[in-house]
Amino acid sequence: MRENSFPTGYYNLHKNKLYNFQMNRWHSMGYAVLGELQEISPKIDSFDSWEIEMSELAEKALTENRLVNAAFYFRAAEFFIQFDDPKKELYYDKFIELFYRAFRDDKIEKHEIPYGTSNLPAMRLPAQNQSKGTLVIHGGFDSFMEELYSMSKAFADEGYDVIVFDGPGQGSARRKFGQAFDYKWEKPVAAVLDYFACKEVTLLGISMGGWLALRAAAFEPRIKNVIASSVTFDVTQYTNPVAQLFVGILMRKFRKFTNKMIVSKIAKDQAYSWFASNLMFMTDKSVPIEAFEVLLQLDEENLNSSSVKQNVLILTGSKDHMIPLKMHKLQVKALTNANSIKDIIFSEASGAQNHCQVGNLTLALNTMLTWMQET
Repeated sequence: MRENSFPTGYYNLHKNKLYNFQMNRWHSMGYAVLGELQEISPKIDSFDSWEIEMSELAEKALTENRLVNAAFYFRAAEFFIQFDDPKKELYYDKFIELFYRAFRDDKIEKHEIPYGTSNLPAMRLPAQNQSKGTLVIHGGFDSFMEELYSMSKAFADEGYDVIVFDGPGQGSARRKFGQAFDYKWEKPVAAVLDYFACKEVTLLGISMGGWLALRAAAFEPRIKNVIASSVTFDVTQYTNPVAQLFVGILMRKFRKFTNKMIVSKIAKDQAYSWFASNLMFMTDKSVPIEAFEVLLQLDEENLNSSSVKQNVLILTGSKDHMIPLKMHKLQVKALTNANSIKDIIFSEASGAQNHCQVGNLTLALNTMLTWMQET
């Protein structure tokens, strides 16, 4: 891959880490203009002002026929809106419509894969020139497959047939096809591989998708290589052992009380309210504690690391603000039967020290490509 295929650098665009990361994410993936983000940043001090500024950027870009920028500014505007607000779906629909208009001349094959009583959406990007193999990509907690397009196209340009899909709980799989999140990720992966008649693939999971990809690899032999861009390993072990024990007792023994605590925090904390709203929608749960119980299923036991027998590549940022660094070492140690393991912790000097290597995606993708060729 060419050097500087993606914008490099992680910028101090906002003093709030939540806003700052999202701005850097869109810029790092090549979807947002740095100068425009810098201009609106001082005006953002709440989710409401975020939505206003991002939607105005989207409209401005649309009038200038910058469809890629417009699409992803609408996605950004949508990001922090709660699911009971009608603007959430309005911005989502605008994002999807503009995305496919922006890339209508590219060789994107859109598919709907039968799954349960509904479907999963997928995109296929055929390899440029002779195919080196098939790469299947998916995201994590709140991702859309369309967001991963710039990365997917980079792999296709390097000679890989690329399939990107939204699994249960993600993107239009949840919003349009009603598929609620299920940690048993081998099931949607198997449906994708069956649909495209894949016999041997590399699977790439991004963010929480790293956990999901490793879980799928433990049960799906058609996955020959697996890449995790960040590893969750076990959400119950993010805190110290005493806190883990306390939370476990609250969740098991005092569910009604714990649910009241969650509801109280939702009423007082806007960021927590947004996270809980997202989680409840993903999991299709109307009671907050039930949604959090689904999240806590992303643990060491359900991951089944010892059943992963593939070649594994793990990429972690040393300054990941979402996932504790200790998850990296715990995950590597748990892969006792993997055919091979290569794990990298990117330092600040590399520019890829943040969550999912935002800030230097070129380095991350080149690392993946080199490893894929070696394996």
